[in-house]
Amino acid sequence: MLTSQRKQYLLDILQRHGQIQAKMVSQELGLSEDTIRRDLRELAAEGKLQRVHGGALPASAAIGDFTQRQNVATTGKAAIAQMAAHMIEPGQIVLLDGGTTAVQIARSLPPGLQATIVTHSPSVAVELVHHAGIEVVMIGGRLFKHSVVNVGASAIEAMARIRADIFFMGVTGVHAEAGLSTGDLEETYVKRALMARAAETFVLASEEKLNAASAYVIAKVRDVAGVIVNREADGAALAGLKAAGVNLVLA
Repeated sequence: MLTSQRKQYLLDILQRHGQIQAKMVSQELGLSEDTIRRDLRELAAEGKLQRVHGGALPASAAIGDFTQRQNVATTGKAAIAQMAAHMIEPGQIVLLDGGTTAVQIARSLPPGLQATIVTHSPSVAVELVHHAGIEVVMIGGRLFKHSVVNVGASAIEAMARIRADIFFMGVTGVHAEAGLSTGDLEETYVKRALMARAAETFVLASEEKLNAASAYVIAKVRDVAGVIVNREADGAALAGLKAAGVNLVLA
């Protein structure tokens, strides 16, 4: 089997089963695991999968920059945002992550809601400028232009002074075994710091993020209070999360 044929075979397995186990594929094809691992490395470098211990998972489709992500899963993100917005109770202190779904939450807040939104996203803060009942607390730091969020040591230090009721967290990958992940290491530390400052954390998970993985792990799926997903999302992915003990909030 030619290299190009092997790679396509691996991608077909990934599409059918949602994962690749290098040892099983090597036995099936009568090839060494080193050969299969080399193919997986090359496919990962091309952005076609995410390598994990023992094999590979689908690469997240949500790793583009903020502008690119604005046009991905727009209907699902709107439904998730509406659900999240209505989970906020008057008087609460809410941590709102960056990202396109978080911006949609800001747009979806009821006009009469009075609450405090703490965010490290300039995009979210700007959306809330004209909301009379929302007090906006902006966390500063170095602007990570890819995701349009503030990151760095100063941002994490500022978060340590906050106790919030709820945190709505954006991710690029949600997988029952590989956990919650994102594509940037510094963002991972910021998200973990925000989780630590909230009584509850809910993940915003549009369909393209389910059963996918990115390079940097934020937490296990069981470490959050729930995952907000579109009710039309892939049934197998939802079943896997439910079996892992995840509280699914269907939007």
